[in-house]
Amino acid sequence: MCGHCGCSSEKARLSEPGSEAHSHLHQDGDSLQLQQALLAGNDELARQNRDWLTANRITCINLMGTPGAGKTQLLEATVKGAGADWPPMAVLEGDQQTQNDARRIQACGGRAVQINTGTGCHLDAQMIQAGLERLAPQPNSLVLVENVGNLVCPALFDLGEQHRVAMMAVTDGEDKPDKYPHLFAGCELVIINKIDLQPYLNVDLEKIKASLRRLNLRVEILTLSASTGEGLNAWRDWLLNRAHHD
Repeated sequence: MCGHCGCSSEKARLSEPGSEAHSHLHQDGDSLQLQQALLAGNDELARQNRDWLTANRITCINLMGTPGAGKTQLLEATVKGAGADWPPMAVLEGDQQTQNDARRIQACGGRAVQINTGTGCHLDAQMIQAGLERLAPQPNSLVLVENVGNLVCPALFDLGEQHRVAMMAVTDGEDKPDKYPHLFAGCELVIINKIDLQPYLNVDLEKIKASLRRLNLRVEILTLSASTGEGLNAWRDWLLNRAHHD
């Protein structure tokens, strides 16, 4: 178990390509109990966050994905493209170090609070609770959370959000959903970014989509380019639909 986040090796196994032999790794009882206690404590704080967000009619989106997928660039484009019909919007930025991403959002005219996790590899419900207190979003608003760039541990931790979105880029390759199924299977929307680069890569978008649908038959998939603007209207429509109905 990771000493910081509680991610588990309970279901891990060792195997050699070309051989049917494999072995499993098992946790001791104390380690498993610690992990369960950690996640249970987080779940209670997440419930408190969700109750508070719901009471104030605030829609919260948890955006997770690979490092370099373009999450911050997408949020920049979202802030810049917000029209008069949009609800008030604010951003919680998660990174191990620096305030770079929060500064980028502020430079676009958005409100942002940076959460630095130190050695931690993900955001958790307690961090979000503190971030919301600092951000103080107004009722009937939209809060976008950019989680730490990681395809493993963020999937384990409920933040209290109403919606989970996963983001990858065509430059990540075709096998990301198959390698990291837990995160992609648990999201209602998957964004495939940087499609402007597809002509220069040996990447089959349909193969990626098929992998995603094997994991989650109901998943919505958007392809876009946060840098050129291609496909951004579909993302804005998706976001506004959730904000107006939550």
